[in-house]
This record gives sequence, structure tokens and C-alpha cells, in this order.
Amino acid sequence: MALSFCGNDPNINAYSVEQGVLNNGCFVDALNLVPHVFLLFITFPILFIGWGSQSSKVQIHHNTWLHFPGHNLRWILTFSLLFVHVCEFAEGIVSNKMMQTNHLHLFMPAFMGFIAATTSVVYYHNIETSNFPKLLLVLFIYWVLAFITKSIKLWKFAEYSVGLQHLRFCITALLVILYGLLMAVEINVIRVRKYVFFANPQKVKPPEDLQDLGVRFLQPFVNLLSKATYWWMNPLIIGAHKRPIELKKIGKLPIAMRALTNYLRLKDAYEDQRTAEDPDRSPSIWRSMYRAFGRPILLSSTFRYLADLLGFAGPLCISGIVKYLNTDNEVPATDKSKETYFGVYFMSSTELLQNTSVLAVLLFLALVLQRTFLQASYYVTIETGINLRGALLAMIYNKILRLSTSNMSMGEMTLGQINNLVAIETNQLMWFLFLCPNLWAMPVQIVMGVILLYYLLGSSALVGASVIVLLAPVQYRIATKLADTQKSTLEHSTDRLKKTTEILKGIKLLKLYAWENIFCDSVEETRGKELTSLKTFAFYTSMSIFMNAAIPIAAVLSTFVTHHFINKSGPSPSEAFAALALFHILVTPLFLLSTVVRFAVKALVSVQKLGEFLQSDEIGDDSWRNGDMSVSLEASKKHLGATKAINRKQPMRYQMDNYEQPTRRQMRPTETEDVAVKVSNGFFTWGSNLSTLSDINIRIPTGQLTMIVGQVGCGKSSLLLAMLGEMQSIDGRVHWSDKNRYSVAYAAQKSWLLNATVEDNITFGSPFNKQRYKTVIDTCSLQLDIDLLPFGDQTEIGERGINLSGGQRQRICVARALYQNTNIVFLDDPFSALDIHLSDHLMQEGILKFLQDDKRTVVLVTHKLQYLIHADWIIAMKDGTVLREGTLKDIQTHDVELYDHWKTLMNRQDQGLEKDIQQDSQTTLERKTLRRAFYSREAKNQVDDEDEEEEEEEEEDDNMSTTTNRRSKIPWRVCWCYMSSGGFFMVFLMVSSKLLKHSVIVAIDCWLASWTSSKNQSTGAGTDMSNGTDMSNGTSLATVISSNATLPTPGALENKDYYLPVFIVLCAAGITLCLLTSLTVEFLGLSAATNLHHNLLNKIIHAPIRFFDITPLGQILNRFSADTNIIDQHIPPTLESLTRSTLLCLSAIGVISFITPSFLISLVPLAVAFYFIQKYFRVASKDLQDLDDSTQLPLLCHFSETAEGLTTIRAFRHEARFKQRMLELTDTNNTAYLFLSAANRWLEVRTDYLGAVIVLTAAVTLIWTTKSPSTGGLVGLGLTYALTVTNYLNWVVRNLADLEVQMAAVKKVNSFLGTESENYEGSMDASQVPENWPQDGEIKIQDLCVRYDPMLKPVLKHVNAYIKPGQKVGICGRTGSGKSSLSLAFFNMVDIFEGKIVIDGIDICKLPLQTLRSRLSIILQDPVLFSGSIRFNLDPERTCTDDRLWEALEIAQLKNMVKALPGGIDAVVTEGGENFSVGQRQLFCLARAFVRKSSILIMDEATASIDMATENILQKVVMTAFADRTVVTIAHRVHTILTADLVIVMKRGNILEYDKPETLLEQEDGMFASFVKADM
Repeated sequence: MALSFCGNDPNINAYSVEQGVLNNGCFVDALNLVPHVFLLFITFPILFIGWGSQSSKVQIHHNTWLHFPGHNLRWILTFSLLFVHVCEFAEGIVSNKMMQTNHLHLFMPAFMGFIAATTSVVYYHNIETSNFPKLLLVLFIYWVLAFITKSIKLWKFAEYSVGLQHLRFCITALLVILYGLLMAVEINVIRVRKYVFFANPQKVKPPEDLQDLGVRFLQPFVNLLSKATYWWMNPLIIGAHKRPIELKKIGKLPIAMRALTNYLRLKDAYEDQRTAEDPDRSPSIWRSMYRAFGRPILLSSTFRYLADLLGFAGPLCISGIVKYLNTDNEVPATDKSKETYFGVYFMSSTELLQNTSVLAVLLFLALVLQRTFLQASYYVTIETGINLRGALLAMIYNKILRLSTSNMSMGEMTLGQINNLVAIETNQLMWFLFLCPNLWAMPVQIVMGVILLYYLLGSSALVGASVIVLLAPVQYRIATKLADTQKSTLEHSTDRLKKTTEILKGIKLLKLYAWENIFCDSVEETRGKELTSLKTFAFYTSMSIFMNAAIPIAAVLSTFVTHHFINKSGPSPSEAFAALALFHILVTPLFLLSTVVRFAVKALVSVQKLGEFLQSDEIGDDSWRNGDMSVSLEASKKHLGATKAINRKQPMRYQMDNYEQPTRRQMRPTETEDVAVKVSNGFFTWGSNLSTLSDINIRIPTGQLTMIVGQVGCGKSSLLLAMLGEMQSIDGRVHWSDKNRYSVAYAAQKSWLLNATVEDNITFGSPFNKQRYKTVIDTCSLQLDIDLLPFGDQTEIGERGINLSGGQRQRICVARALYQNTNIVFLDDPFSALDIHLSDHLMQEGILKFLQDDKRTVVLVTHKLQYLIHADWIIAMKDGTVLREGTLKDIQTHDVELYDHWKTLMNRQDQGLEKDIQQDSQTTLERKTLRRAFYSREAKNQVDDEDEEEEEEEEEDDNMSTTTNRRSKIPWRVCWCYMSSGGFFMVFLMVSSKLLKHSVIVAIDCWLASWTSSKNQSTGAGTDMSNGTDMSNGTSLATVISSNATLPTPGALENKDYYLPVFIVLCAAGITLCLLTSLTVEFLGLSAATNLHHNLLNKIIHAPIRFFDITPLGQILNRFSADTNIIDQHIPPTLESLTRSTLLCLSAIGVISFITPSFLISLVPLAVAFYFIQKYFRVASKDLQDLDDSTQLPLLCHFSETAEGLTTIRAFRHEARFKQRMLELTDTNNTAYLFLSAANRWLEVRTDYLGAVIVLTAAVTLIWTTKSPSTGGLVGLGLTYALTVTNYLNWVVRNLADLEVQMAAVKKVNSFLGTESENYEGSMDASQVPENWPQDGEIKIQDLCVRYDPMLKPVLKHVNAYIKPGQKVGICGRTGSGKSSLSLAFFNMVDIFEGKIVIDGIDICKLPLQTLRSRLSIILQDPVLFSGSIRFNLDPERTCTDDRLWEALEIAQLKNMVKALPGGIDAVVTEGGENFSVGQRQLFCLARAFVRKSSILIMDEATASIDMATENILQKVVMTAFADRTVVTIAHRVHTILTADLVIVMKRGNILEYDKPETLLEQEDGMFASFVKADM
């Protein structure tokens, strides 16, 4: 085979130029080579030099510099050019086959053109990133030359009457057009940038986002190829493997995507709808959403349509390939002569499409393009959805800041509603946006699919299509059912959580009373209900999965059966497999349609809620309230037009504060006005038009202390709020002196904390001044509390941080008001939650000294009348009006009656005061609880994150402690644990049914292949033999089959007939197996969830008390809430999806390899590529998922805390700062989410391209290796399967990644399952213990040593004591001396490692715990009540009679109170017993101890939270009711045990003094004596 450029056909001189040079076709082709060679020669050196000197580039990150004009158009044109070159090349090669010798000039120029086009785009990209436009001239010259040479060729073709019917003419024409357009693009660059032919070239700077190195999200700035394949994500995703992705790594959002930008867009669209003639009309949110975000959605829909249309190329190419497989080289010789011009063959336009190899390449290109468009469409909708969410959040937030207070307090707008708006409704809308292109793309896709089916199979296709369409409503029905069951599941699980929380909070009491099992059962009962609704949920989920899998089978079955009966024969392979592929395409939109419709309905509801919220009442616009939003809006409008104007020095300040923060006060000159605030003739309301405050005329003197007093509910707080402008004024006005309004500090009555450090809560945005801060902390006596916190004043407090008690919270709020350097301070009853010492200190140091020295105006609302003597001005209120106003002197002289009334009240308060002082103050108690909370945690420094411990274990297993390895492992161990908790039978069932199902599905398709091939083969043979007699008559068929020597003639007809029944049977089996598998997976998941929760609950409830000391409650609760939820609802569907997609891919690859084993060779590199893609993606995806979760929480918290602290924020005038914070939080969360979705796109594009390559290799190997005509069906089968791989590859990886994240929940639950339980058995049997033990109550303590944990030091060392039956014993000692540990030792709650306690002759360590604990009684220091009835709290075991319960209540002095309650002894107790006072709760606990008639009672500091009167009652009761029983009292106030028979004084775990109290008091230097002295 000689290769010569013009070919050497024997009878033609290819090189002759007699008719003129240009009339020699070969010369024209050679001419076409010139421009390409020119370009390659010139650009290669430049590129290499360029690569060398890259370092000299302007340093701007990510070589994404800027784009020349027409950038995207150029990329699109270049890609089209490449495609046309490929066509030209293919056409050349195919034409060349028709010639006698090789004609290189037919395909060589096309090949060179392809290389030149590729080079041109690489070259352009490099020039663009280095911004050196002069070099573009080369390209310009190339386009011109190419355009000219191609035009000459076209002109010659036309001259020789080669027309549109010839493919080569069309291709050349296309190339001329493309070169022309590219030339135009190049000219445009010259016109705009003026880099050549002009005197002054234009100077350019890169876009602003790129100058800011903080922006890492480059999708908007990279070139088209990188945009389409997410190439710019590579460093991030591959880098994640070495070290986790952090917030720093993902940087900031580009300006166009920030919440502020989008908020302004949406707001403008919203406000523009308010027309001048109809100002009250509520704007439509839909319309504003369309105006603000309509264009990207249209773009996305365009992409979507393109992708859907390209999707149909798959089935068509398959049918083409199968059809023409055997007709390749049989072009009748007669045609050859007709189509030669220039001595070469010209093929017709349709002929190329009959070449199978060409079709295979086309199929590949169509797939690549389709997937690229699809991912682009997804990406655009997701980005728009995120932008919309940011805008909506900002809109909601701005509205929250302007909500009228009455809305919040009158319950029109609850916090829950606002939280739902933020967490649920905005997300619903975002999801709707993600899915909305489906709404209009799917119907088109379905219609197109049905038309194509009809074209392939005729009317029988409509039957199959109608099966699919008719089953769609069923799917919708299932989808709605799913949503309903999810709601009921949620209700049950909230209920279960409430019960679990209660158990965990009162766990100590439950263990001491041996009631764990009763409570455990009640949780199990609720869990049972939850599981029932989960069962329904699982059932519907599996139904939906089943429908999805079974519909295509049913459709194919019905179609082919109908086809068989109408046409009396099965379809040909080309039709059959194209139809199969089409059905697969059709099912997806129908399955998704139900979801999309459901989301659309939800979105309608969400928009309605949002609309109502945005229309709700706003706070009144007072004269001093303006100047805030309006200014910033105008200003930002200006900025939108020219983003360049934004000050780049502080890009984070988003320009939202164009108005200044009110300037802080200057030290004022001599006071001119003496009135700071004045209200004249004021009538104020909370919105219901009934005035709450009426006829208010007051003045607040500047620089003085004004007090507002009056009874509860007479409108004192309302008066403050009215002055702050929070109430609606009906009449009258509030007048502020000029400089005061912007300078107010306010401490509300209900304390409100930010989720921030203590320091941030106090400084509240003001500059930090150490001296001042210190003073404020001292005046509020916060230092002691701060010292108790784990990180001092850098500890996070608030909702998510550490819980402080009421008094501590209130003091922090007061400190905040004091710290602000403002002219006016409003304090709303700051003393309500403080005990007397603190209030006095605060009044003296804070208000009188700190504020008054500073000459600040103070308004104080209070109930403590003893402070009135300090007031400069008093306002007395009654029933919403002002009763009196003036100084104390005025009131004393003018209103004697009021003054006397006050005096009597003051005396009463003073008595209270004395009593207060005797009591151990509330504050010490609060501090004590705080200390306890932390003491126990430090003890083991928390089991920080259990994961860490596991990591260490793993490291010992494998010494490859490299992080790389750690993070890419799939947690097989955890998966196995999950599976095994589902039960081995279920696992076996699942695995076997899955495998069976997939083999049956493969069998169906193989059967179809052999059925159609048999028919095809017979047709092929029949036409030749019977010379085109009608195929449908039976004789020729019989002859055909008999001629196929494999079958004897008699079996011929049956052979035809048994295909159909077997097909039907197989399909039926497939459908049943689909049902079976979908059910087994869901129910496997369900049984795993049941077992895991059951074991977890039992483990935790029976864990030793020490476990609860060192494990934070939140961590345990998380296992029961979030983790259990994931195990219940998320793992089963993920597992199902994962196994399904994996098996589909494997079966596809298996089928293809079975048909052409050579396919396996090409599989190796693909498998390697796939392995790396999934390995990198899983790690990055997990990190980004975590980032998304962790940034979402602060955002939601910020919203709820803003809604709670509205009045405070507005009084301080800090709206701007909070908006700023909200924008930052929203942007952070959006960045994480954007990156997460970009990473998903990254993966999908890559797996889709891999899939396309698989299809290409499969097609090529199938075409080249199958030569016999009988295998048409198998080729079709192989290609159909190869197509499914593309759809499922990315699901394999994504489900793997999801499963990995979800398995973390199993891992966490598992780590708790490893905790040791208490030893409940004991060495004695319960039956050996006497019924009435302990009847005497004699206690011997012998050489007792106790510790909390084998790791820790002992807390009691060698304690010996003997307590006679019926003795009353008091134990005292300083905090931490071991007195409480002793009380726990009686119940065997701590580790007794030496010595023993013998009660009535039995060593308690030998007893079963249940027996021991149920026979003793204890009253704890902090009273615990459970929600339920009073009866349930006294006697959960339901063993006592009513009389006994009433008797107990009577002893505890509660009988009368309980009688008065509705329901008496069955009255309701709310959660934690909140509906009773602390004292009453303690008395209930006492009653609880009486109900259990045990002969030993232990009281652990039981009187700490009770006032004197109640305590005396208690003491009397203990002396009388328990006269014959042994009582051990642990006292922290010594006078309670002065009457005891025996006193034990403890110190550091040892007994220091042990005797009668009288004896001990005589030793004057003794410990006990000193205690008593101190207590007197």
C-alpha cells in the first residue's frame, strides 16, 4: 500500500495541472494545509518560550486573569470547529476506502486542521492569562488564511456542481462560516482592546474579585472548558487528601454571589411592584423572584433542553449500529463512478451515518456533550438557588429587625414560626429552584420519547408508554404518603426525646430508687410507636423504589407482547434495544416528576407563609428612628451600578453601614437641658387599640437616678419600652433631647445573652477597655462566677454554650448596660433574680457609684422599696397610669397615705431580708451547681470526642499512621456492625434477593437479544432464499429455520413460540424480585435501627453514675436524636441506592465482557481512573459536608437570638452590626454549600466522561469483534448496558460518600455500646434476702474505702462507724470532705474497693443492686420531679394505695395544696416540676421517701433550697414520723443537726470527730464547735 499525497490511481495523473492549478482537487487540498502548518510553526516556539518565562507573570492567583471580549463565543466556536474537523476527517477516511489507492489529501488537511484548532485554543488561553494581546495577531492571520483557502475550495466545488447532497460540500461550507465568525471575534478584540493599529491601547485590570486573594470560588472567572469540567476544583479536592478542608481554604464568595448583592436585587424587584396608585398592594414574591433570578433559570432550562435532546442520541445510535452492523462494506459498485469529481469519490450526506464506527464516535460525543450540558444546568440552578436563599434570609432578617414588639409578645409571630421560616421555608424554596427546570423540561422529554418509540415500534409502543404514564399518579400518591408518615414519625421521636432527656437529667434519682427499668420501658413504648410509623415509612419507601425498578420491566413487557400480537413477530434487534434504552430514559423523568410536583406544592405554601410574614406589622416610624434603612438602600443602589466603587480596603464591611454607627458620647459641657426624656400626654398600646398606658406625662431629669415603682403588672416595663419607641403610640409624643437618643443602654427584665463569649456579651460591640471592664465585672460580682467557667471570660455562653442560672444571666445583662458608654441607662428590674447581698452590692457600687459618678441618666424599675431613699426622682405607677411623680420628700409631704403604705412594705421586706441572710444565699448555690458541673468534667477532661480514642486504637492496629491513609478508608468495621445488628437472616435475604434480581434482569435482556436476533437472522436469510416473498407467511419461516442447521425442522415453529412465554415469565419474576429486594433492604435497616436504639438505651440507663459525670448530657442526647435519626431514616435508602447502582454497573460490565472479552483489557485503565476519582472525592465531600453543617448552626442561632433580643438590639441601636453579622454568617454557609455542590458536579462530570469512554470502548470492541450476522441482538444488548453505566457510576461514588458520613452515626452509637454496665447481679440471690430486710436499720461501716473510678484517688479512706437502729445521725464537713460520697456508698453507687458496709447483718456489696436500692430511701439535695401526675412521681411502680399516698402528702405538709389542684393526686406535673416552687418540689421528694416505708432514710443536704419555715416543718416531721427509723442527715447548715443523737465530722475523706453533739461542742477548738460558731 503506497502512501502518496494525491494517490496513484493507475489511469489518472493526479499531479497534472493542465486545466489550471486551482482545478486540480489535490492542489486545493494542499493549499488548505498551509494555514495550519503556518500556525503550528509560529505558535510552538512562542508557547515554549512562554512556558519558560511564566514566572515573570503579574502575580495574581490561579492564572485566571481576565477575559478578552468575545471569550465564551470564541470557545464555543472553537469547539464546533473541532467537531466539524472530526466529521471532515471521518468523511475523508471513509471516502478513501472507496478509492483504489490511498489518497492522503482526503483526510490529511482535516487532521492538521484539528491539531491547529487545538493549538489555537491553548495558545489563546496562555495569552489571556498572561495578558499579552499583541500576540493575538498570529491567530488573526491564521483565521484569515484559513478562511481564504477554504473559500477557494468551496468555490471550486460549486463550480463543479458539487452541491448540498454531498457531505464534503456541507462540511466545507460549515468550516468557511466558522472561520469567518472566528475572524470577526478576533477583529472585535482589536476594536475593544486597541492593542494594534491604534495609538493608545486600552489599559485593563482584572475583575475585582480576583484582586482580592480571599476569593477562592473561581467558577465565574475561569474559561469555558474549566467551567464545564470544574478543572479549577482539582487542587482543592486533591489537596483535601493531605489535610482537611477548612473555612480558610474556601475563602469568600465573589461579590455577585454575596447575600447583600442578591438581597438588593430581590428587594428592588419586590419594592418596584408597589406602584404609586396602589401603595398598599402586597407585592408578589413569585414575580419578584422571577425578576431577580429569572435569567439564570432560563439559561439553565436551555441547557436542560439541549441535554435532554442529546439524550435521545443514545437509543438512535444504538439502533443505527445494530442495523448497519452487517451492511458496512456492501456499497454496490455502480454508485462509485457517479460520485467522482476531481478524480476522487464524494459520499452522499446520509452515507456517513451508516458507518458503524462513525456512529460509535458520534454516540461518544453526544454523551459527553449531553452530560456536560446536564451538569451545567444543575450547577446554574444550584447557584441561583443559593443566591435566592441568601437574598431571602437577608430579607427575613431585615423584617425581623423591624417587627413590632406586640407581634412577638401577642403571639402572632412566635419564635418557632420565625425559626421555621429560616430553617425550612427558605430551604424549600431553594430546593424548588433546584428542581424547577424539571417542571418544564420533563413533559417535553416524555413527549419526545413517546414519539421516538412510536417511530421505532409503531402503535405497540403507545401501550408501554401508557403503562408508564398511568403509574405516575400512583407514584405521586406514594410520595405524599411518605411526607405524611414522616410527620408522624417526627412527632413520636420528639416525644421519645423528651422522655429520654428527662431520664438523663434525673438519672441519679432513678438509680438510687431503682426505678431505671420503669422509665426505660416508657421510652421503649414511645419508641415502639415511632417504629410503627417508621415501618409505614419503610414500606412506602420500598414501594417507591419498587415502582422505579419495576415500571421499565412492565413497560417493556407490555410493549413487546403487544408488538408480538399485532405484527405476529418480535421486533428486530435494532428496534428492540433502542426501545429498551428509551424506556430507561423515560422512567427517570416520571419518577422525578412526583418529587418535583410535591416540592412545587410545598414551595407554594412556603411563599404564602413568607408573604404573610413580610406583610406583618412593623414598628412605628418615629422621628428619631429614620435615617437607618433608607440611607443604606440608596447608598447601596449607587454601589450596585458601579461595584468598582466599593472600598477595597475592607471588603468584608459590605458597605451596609453607610450611615455611621452613632458616635459615642463626648464628655458633655455644662448641662443645658435638665430633661433627658419627656413624655407628654401619652397614650400607648401593644397593638390591640386598648391603651396599656394612658395619660402619661413624665420627665426624666438628666444625670440623675429616676426610679419607677408600682405593683406587678402596673406598666413599669411598658413605660420604658414606650420611651424606647417599642409601643404603638395612639396619642401624645415622646421627646428626647437631641444628643441622647442614640446613646441608650438597656437591660431587659428577661435576660438575653448572645451566643458568644462572656466578654463579647458584656462589651457588646464597644471597644474593649480593660480598666472599665474590670470595674463593671466587680460591681456586678461576676468575678467568682467567671473563675468557675472552664475558659474564664472567653467561655462561650448562650443557647449553644454553657447554661448559666437566671441570676448569673441577669448580672451579665446588667454588666452589658453599665459597660456601654452611653448617656442614658435603662435598667428593668435588675434585682429580680439576685439575692440580697448581690442586689445591695450592685446598688451601691454599680448604680450609685459607677453610674452616678459618671453623671449618667439612670432609669431604674424596681420592687425593692428600700432603695427609694437613694432616688433623685420617683415615678409611682398604678394600672397603666402615673400615680405620683417627684422626689421622696415631695411624696412624703403631699401623699402621706402612699408613703405609709411604702413604709409598711419596706418593713416587711426588711424582715424578709433577715431571713434571707440566715439562709445560705441563692448565689452560692448557683455557683455550687456550676462548680459541680465542671468538677466532674475536668475529672476525665471529658471523653472529648470518642472518635479520637478510636483513632488511637486504629493506629496501633496498623502502623501506617499517615493521615492520607486514615481519611480515605471506608469504615468496613462499622458497616459490619450495622449489618450484624440488622440480623444475619435479613442480611442473607437482602444479599441473595439483590443478586437474584439483577441476574433475572440480565436474563430478561439476554433473552430479548436472542429472541430478536433469531428473528433477525431468519429475516436476513429468508430474503435471500425466497427472493423477497412476504416474510409473514409461515412456509418461508420454516424453511429459514430449518436451513439454520442447528434445529431440526419439526421444532421450527415451537421454537418461535416459546420465546414469548419465557419472556413473560422472566419479566414477572423480575417484578416480584424487585418488590422483594426493596422490602428487604428497608426492613433490614429497620431491624438494625430497632436493635441499635434498644441496646443503646439499655447500656446508657444501666451505666454507672460516673459515666454521667464525665460525659456531657448534650453528647448523650445527640446519640438519641441526630444519630438515631440518621440510622432510622437515612442509612437504609443510601444503602439501597448504593447496592443497586453498584450491581447495575457490575452486571453491565459483566455482560459486555461476556460478549466481547477484549473489552476487559480497556477496563483496567478506566478502573484505575475511577478508583482515584472516588478516593479523592469521598474525602473532600466529607469535609465540605462537615463545613456546611457546622456553618449552618450559627446562622440559625443568630436568627433566633435576634428575634429574642429584639428590644435590646433596637434600644442599643445595633441593628447595623447585627445585619452585618447575619450577612457574614449567610455568606460563610453559602460558600460551603456552593463548594459542596461544585464538588458534586466535579465528580459527576468525571464519572460521566468515564462512562462515555466505557460506551465508546464497548461500542468499538463490539463492532470490531462481532462479524457474524446473528449477533445483532447481543451488540444491542451490550450497548444498552454500557449506556446504563454512565447513569449509575456517579451514584456509586456519591452513595459511598454519603454512607461514609452516615456510618459515623453508627460508629458514635457503637462507642457508647462499649460502656461497662453496673454489676446488677450481686453474689446473693434476691430470694435469699428476707422480705422485710432491713427491719432494724443497724449500720456497721468497717474500714471503708471508696473511689469514683479505678483511675482516681480514693474519696473515703478507712472510715469506721457504727449506727444503732433508730439513731438520728448528722454528718457535716466542708465542701469536698466526702460526705456526699458516703451517702452514695450506702447505695453501692461508687466503687467500694476495700472494707464493707453491713446493714442488718448483710454486706451490701453482695446484694443485687435492684434489691438493695429498692429497700432504702434517700432525699437528694436538688429536687427532681418527672412530667406526669403527682401519683406517678410518688409511686411510679403503682404499688401503694391512695390512703398511703395521702398520708405521705399530709406528713409533708402538702395535702391541702394538692387537694386544691384539679385532679387532686392525679394532677399534672410539668417537665421538671416547673409548675411548683422549689420548696414545694423538695417537699414532694420528702413525701416520696415516706411512701417507701424503709427503715433507713438518708438526707443529702435536703434543706438547702427551702426557706426557714418549711425547714422547721421538715425537722419536726423527721423527728416524729421517723422516730423509729435510722436517719442519716448530711448537713451543710450545722444547726439542723444539733438535735441529732450522733454527729460525724468529716475532713478529706476521713472521720475527724465522732460523738454526741453536746460532747463535741464542749471541745472549743474542735471542728464542729467552730462550724457552729460560724453558723450562728
